[in-house]
Amino acid sequence: MLNLILFGPPGSGKGTQAKYIVEKYGAVHLSTGDIFRANIKEGTELGALAQSYLDKGNLVPDEVTIRMLQSEANKYPDVQGIIFDGFPRTIPQARSLDHFLQEKGETITLMVELQVPDALLKDRLAKRALDSGRPDDADPKVIENRLHVYYDQTAVVAEHYKEQGKHYTIDGMGSVEEVCTRIFSRINLSV
Repeated sequence: MLNLILFGPPGSGKGTQAKYIVEKYGAVHLSTGDIFRANIKEGTELGALAQSYLDKGNLVPDEVTIRMLQSEANKYPDVQGIIFDGFPRTIPQARSLDHFLQEKGETITLMVELQVPDALLKDRLAKRALDSGRPDDADPKVIENRLHVYYDQTAVVAEHYKEQGKHYTIDGMGSVEEVCTRIFSRINLSV
């Protein structure tokens, strides 16, 4: 089973790359951003709570994020693996994910961290705001705060998986296909 964490700052290409990984390895893609947006669109209580944090570019509290993700993951009991995109974003979330998988007799296979320079991240996010109508990507102040939150609060999660020998850095620059090839090579070495 492949349990992969796609990791990196907003705009690094996690969602784009996840589509190719799903296609090649038959895994399910769980994006906390997509889960939040679905709950917000459906008007759920958790969705409204998540929206209040996302509007400011802040992280949604761990307990809300963990409940949403576990609920979604439990919908797929017989999959070839799960790609976690946008989760975990804090050390408590990482520990909760490890515990959740251990209860199922599984573990994280690897964490792939996509590295992209900040200037390109900002350009990608601004383009994404136009292409996909993502209002959270349209405001430069919110983008700046999201990057600040990532580097100050989220990037430390990589250490958790480095300690387990499961963290790998991938150059997120180049064409989608070039980055995809790098990720596939790393996955193939780990499974």
